[in-house]
Amino acid sequence: MIQLYRLALNRIRILALLPLLAALGGCNFVVLDPAVDVAMQQRDLVIISTILMLVIIIPVMSLTVWFAWRYRQSNKDAPYSPDWDHSTQLELVIWSAPLLIIICLGAITWMGTHLLDPYRPLDRLAAGKPVTQEAKPIDVNVVALDWKWLFIYPEYGIATVNELAAPVNRPIQFKITSSSVMNSFYIPALAGQIYAMPGMETKLHAVINEPGTYRGFSANYSGAGFSGMRFTFLGMPEDGFDKWVADVKAGGGELDRAGYLQLEKPSENEPVRRYANVDPALYRAILNMCVEPGKMCMGEMMAIDKKGGLGMEGIRNVLPLTYDKYAARGTVLGPGPTYVAGICSIEDLKEVTPAASTPVNLSPVRGVGLPRPGFSFSRQPQASLIDPKLRIE
Repeated sequence: MIQLYRLALNRIRILALLPLLAALGGCNFVVLDPAVDVAMQQRDLVIISTILMLVIIIPVMSLTVWFAWRYRQSNKDAPYSPDWDHSTQLELVIWSAPLLIIICLGAITWMGTHLLDPYRPLDRLAAGKPVTQEAKPIDVNVVALDWKWLFIYPEYGIATVNELAAPVNRPIQFKITSSSVMNSFYIPALAGQIYAMPGMETKLHAVINEPGTYRGFSANYSGAGFSGMRFTFLGMPEDGFDKWVADVKAGGGELDRAGYLQLEKPSENEPVRRYANVDPALYRAILNMCVEPGKMCMGEMMAIDKKGGLGMEGIRNVLPLTYDKYAARGTVLGPGPTYVAGICSIEDLKEVTPAASTPVNLSPVRGVGLPRPGFSFSRQPQASLIDPKLRIE
């Protein structure tokens, strides 16, 4: 009776494990079975590092079990040495083996870090296939939005949302940034994940070697719509990619700054969108966090700081600058967007100058106490940190 009970209990345990095995059947091992040269090299690093660590882990775990069995209380034949405290041979084994493993891991990590640096242009398309001058790289600007991905192709003047395409065996140069919070751009079959941060640009060089449809997503939690922040990566032959570009252009639609401000508002599970025309300066404006008209770009502010800043008079305007942090576009954490107004060029001033008969003096202000140019300029941002009374008259 007891044997039958144990047999039934074992069968119940096996049946209880079947749902777990079925769940494991849905796992995707693309990281260990990629289709791209860069991802293959990264996979090899993972496998080699794992094997080197197992060289230590397996003997240690095996010896732990062996010692527990060998020196169990019921084994009266095991030697008993209560005064033993040192063995030179054992010390050499204990310290030399891990030291050799650490040296090997360090060498592999150092070489892999430099050879697979995402900022480093590719020197080969695949094993034994170096990059030639004919293999012209394709540039893709990537913007992480809430919660979707925007891809801009500056060479072709097109853009897509949640759809990315590239020709096979052609280097890809990704320039990656974010509109609001930190995110992570990740296509497991292509290369490792690269962070996307607002006001900063990260880079990734990669290549797709086999045609197919691959999965891309965000690998860094970024809010409520994070789980739906996925996109499709299409690897195509050269002629297929050209047709895809032609289809995008034929589909119509334009993405300018006003359209981008609407697009970047938080939304979840967005479908694929395509834009046949894109403002050429849009990506730089996103990167410099000055998409809104009149907003000072970070590049302008850094140029001012490089030349010594704006002095004490400018602290009031620059100090409270909180780009998209507490009063970002579309959020509810602040009373309204506040920002430092951009610096107008002479060309900008000419465009907004009223068509009056009075002559306009466009000479710059050269210092405190000097007379101001005879020019009246009233264009100001909706909510500027600059005192409205301080206008150029």
